[in-house]
Amino acid sequence: MKRIRFLYVILAVLVLASVGPLLFYSLKMLALNRQALETNEQEIQNTTTRSIADEISIYHENFHQLLSMLDRVLRIHASFTGGEWISNSPELRTALERFVNPAHHIVYVTYLDATGRGIQAGNSTGENDPFMVKMLERAFAASQQRREYQSDPVLISQQGTQFPAMLCSIPVIHADQFQGMVAIVVNLQFLVERLQSSSTRGLEAFVVDRAGRLVLSPNLKDNSLGQEMGGSPIVQMFLTQGGYKAAATSSFDLNVAGESIPMVGTYCPVQSLGWAVVAQKKRSDAYATVGEMISATTNWGIIALIVALALSYSLSLRIVHPIRILTDASRAIARGDFSGRIKLRSRTEMGELASTFNSMSSDLERYVQQLKDAAERNRKLFLDSIRMIATAVDEKDPYTHGHSERVSRYSAMIATHMGLPEEEIENIRISALLHDVGKIGIEDKILKKPGFLTQEEFEIMRQHPQKGATIARRVAQLAEMVPGIELHHESLDGRGYPFGLQADQIPLMARIIAVADTFDAMTTNRPYQSAMDPAVAIEHIMSHEKRYDAQAAAALDAAFKNGQLRINRVAAMV
Repeated sequence: MKRIRFLYVILAVLVLASVGPLLFYSLKMLALNRQALETNEQEIQNTTTRSIADEISIYHENFHQLLSMLDRVLRIHASFTGGEWISNSPELRTALERFVNPAHHIVYVTYLDATGRGIQAGNSTGENDPFMVKMLERAFAASQQRREYQSDPVLISQQGTQFPAMLCSIPVIHADQFQGMVAIVVNLQFLVERLQSSSTRGLEAFVVDRAGRLVLSPNLKDNSLGQEMGGSPIVQMFLTQGGYKAAATSSFDLNVAGESIPMVGTYCPVQSLGWAVVAQKKRSDAYATVGEMISATTNWGIIALIVALALSYSLSLRIVHPIRILTDASRAIARGDFSGRIKLRSRTEMGELASTFNSMSSDLERYVQQLKDAAERNRKLFLDSIRMIATAVDEKDPYTHGHSERVSRYSAMIATHMGLPEEEIENIRISALLHDVGKIGIEDKILKKPGFLTQEEFEIMRQHPQKGATIARRVAQLAEMVPGIELHHESLDGRGYPFGLQADQIPLMARIIAVADTFDAMTTNRPYQSAMDPAVAIEHIMSHEKRYDAQAAAALDAAFKNGQLRINRVAAMV
């Protein structure tokens, strides 16, 4: 039977529903453009704050370099005056004037000797400002303690104008003796102008310190330096991060006179000063273009969507049905169910696809079953090999015949009662089966000795956990079982071996095997003891909670009481 090509059906749907793809494209582009516009606004804020922060950092570094140069000038002056630091030296005043004159941002420079007397260069009007006098006193006190000092910006009056200024100082140390202080007062008006040039189109940029106080503002008339700005969420974000994060942009609501205003803001730390440059803007202004674009696109999109839905509904139902069947069958295969088959009659290529899909499912079901069978055979071979090794170890010691198998069974019971995952239980089972594999490396004369071991022989016997771990580590599949092999003789009180680990230092696997190993040793005949009654052995283990894991012991007791743990006979001593 000639089949109708599925391509023709798809083309028919696309022709009838052409508005749908166009609308989808419009919505997609709308989302992309919105994201681009929002990202662009955030990038503008990020670039603005980072640029201002970089400028502040550069100027701060320049001022410190200037202070270092002044310090060198003083040292050179001292060398020409025989090491004497003369505060009223004309040459020194001239040298300071040369630093101040070319620098438009420096109000004045001052040098104070160890007694607090000194000379100044530049415009010293600020000396009479009470805030500046106080800052000079703090700077001198810091210099006496051989510390650099940097003040918070304050407003200074000069020639009928006010401008923000900041004082920076460093101590003068000569021959490891405090000789005085060099300080400069910097005019920060250029930074105010930089903030003003950036605060356009609704954007407001300002600078805060590490305590959230206003340091610089483009509008000093309406904003006081030092006022608290912690009420702004973007400032709070900076304070919470502690200034360590490079920059951050966030949307938030700002409470102004009881009104909540949606905002978008960015901060960028000035690491060297502990300040942050903050820029914020109303979201309505920042995303105004986005709103206009959304409104126009939404109106036209609704019209196109109605038309597209009316034309494509009937055909979409016929197309979706077979695809849905294939999807359900594919999901069943993804879940590991290969038994399902698709019953779909269609003259299109979908019918051929269904037939091919059924054939593929049959092949996959057969291949997967083959893989499962092979994996099970490999697993059985792996476990049989381990049992063979464990049996060989037990056969070396006539007193421990079947010991490894029993410890493995007891350990798995304990792990099951403790509610451990199946995979972890299996690892414990295998580790317990191999826990004494290291005895292969112990001489038979020690291993088979019927009486008590000497101290030297006992020390050799104590090496079998590490020997076993060394053997197991050579097999990649046994990597997770090594802790149980190596540490099953460790004790919670730290008196075990080989490492003397304590409590939680011992892995749970090793603690479980230790309980199972002790239980089997106590319930079988040994050269040094007769087999105990299981109940007595369990009570003994539980009473030594400082040595054995309490949960593992309780799980062993539960397995015994519910009849799961049964000892048909006491192993006889060979």
